Amino acid sequence: MELPFSRVAVLGTGLVGGSFALALKRAFPQARVIGCDRPKVLERARERGAFDEPVPDAAAACRGADLVYLALPVLEIVRALPTVAAVVSPTALVTDAGSTKTLICQEAERVFPSPRRFVGGHPLAGRESGGIESAAADLFAGAPYFLIGAPEPLDDRLRRLLAVIEAIGARPVWLAAGEHDRLAAFLSHLPQMVAVALAETVLEGAGESAGALAGPGLRDTLRLAGSPYAIWADVARTNPHLPQALDRLGRWLERIRSRLESGDLREDFERSNRLYKILRRLE
Repeated sequence: MELPFSRVAVLGTGLVGGSFALALKRAFPQARVIGCDRPKVLERARERGAFDEPVPDAAAACRGADLVYLALPVLEIVRALPTVAAVVSPTALVTDAGSTKTLICQEAERVFPSPRRFVGGHPLAGRESGGIESAAADLFAGAPYFLIGAPEPLDDRLRRLLAVIEAIGARPVWLAAGEHDRLAAFLSHLPQMVAVALAETVLEGAGESAGALAGPGLRDTLRLAGSPYAIWADVARTNPHLPQALDRLGRWLERIRSRLESGDLREDFERSNRLYKILRRLE
């Protein structure tokens, strides 16, 4: 397969950045991948074969790269963009993997006035455990990969980015930044907050004994409760659609509560069963 980018700088070598690097190296072994993170994290990433060269300084990592991939928490991406814009080649492409897009894309538009030098992105793929230890080359296989904007005009840089996304097994989906954040609130961010609230409720009602007495249903449902707060703190701050999603959930919980006495929950169960079956067919 033709090499889309010869030198790729990945800023942030945790679950997503590490997985992107591993997937990129598997698809394009000849690509040179530069990793940028804290020295101890970089060492673990290098041991896993994710990077050819560790560089702890962001500006140094971006110089000479023809693709820069920002896999940092949302607000760290926003803070990094001016540094990246100041040093990256004018022919290079910059993209990111942030979980919310509006704030990132606004800052990118300010520091990259030329069109198509930055393309916002968000792979809807992950695991409950973070870090390079959980990274995997197949993390993106079959996953939607949101890209912000419109696919036209399809210039050379964008064509090469799409080639990378498809080579790592993901499915490109184009959206506006605001629409991405609205959908992500329901598809990704709400499930995380539900897992946190459910864990709190279980601890309050059953205490620590839940660990020894609970069955697999609770363990499966609470999988996302293992996610690191360091990633989700910025998501909670930067997605204005999340409160609305939580309000809607509250209304549905109140509806279920009001119907407990009558037991008239057949319609609710049937609707949820249908969504479950749809999701299972996508796996």
